[in-house]
Amino acid sequence: MRIVIAACSVDYTGRLTAHLPLATRVLMVKADGSVLVHSDGGSYKPLNWMSPPCTLTESEPTPEQREVGVQAVWTVQNTKSDDRLIVSVHELHAEHSYELGVDPGLVKDGVEAHLQKLLAEQIGLLGQGHSLIRREYPTAIGPVDILARGAAGHVAVEIKRRGDIDGVEQLTRYLDLLNRDPLLAPVEGVFAAQEIKPQARVLATDRGIRCVVLDYDAMRGIDDVDSRLF
Repeated sequence: MRIVIAACSVDYTGRLTAHLPLATRVLMVKADGSVLVHSDGGSYKPLNWMSPPCTLTESEPTPEQREVGVQAVWTVQNTKSDDRLIVSVHELHAEHSYELGVDPGLVKDGVEAHLQKLLAEQIGLLGQGHSLIRREYPTAIGPVDILARGAAGHVAVEIKRRGDIDGVEQLTRYLDLLNRDPLLAPVEGVFAAQEIKPQARVLATDRGIRCVVLDYDAMRGIDDVDSRLF
């Protein structure tokens, strides 16, 4: 991982246009190719980012850019679309690189772990004809909750208690990686949760990811769905 602290401005172009004015920020370049722009607030969420697959190119500023104080230009180009993240670095404060190695992934506990176990046992909830391949399918960027086989090919399932945009982004990264494997491709994505936020559903649908709402009580057998009045 490469961590850079710099005074910079950031422009995003492609499916949307966004601009971050000049300020001091943290730039993170991860081994999977992703580039994230962080401020000192906003909790864990970046102000802007580019998910892999993408390429990072560093270049000298143009004379016009140099006149306004730009020292270097980062261009992060998505390899599957026209989306582009441009970071104009005005002043470099610090830069460090670290080799983190392979992460073992998140060890889930509580409801999410139980949901994963229950869905693996009731894989038919994904649709008729689905069969389980394995839970915690290993990848270079962490384990996929469930890998299954469907009528049209393989299915990667990300399970959350509450599904938000971050979960969709996580599944997107898994799908980008899995679909590069000719023995697995094509791999469909399924985002499964007890509750899926509207923004996450919109993003998932835009990326061709299917959403499945899980009824935890029914899966545990303590709620008779056939006896409900509504």
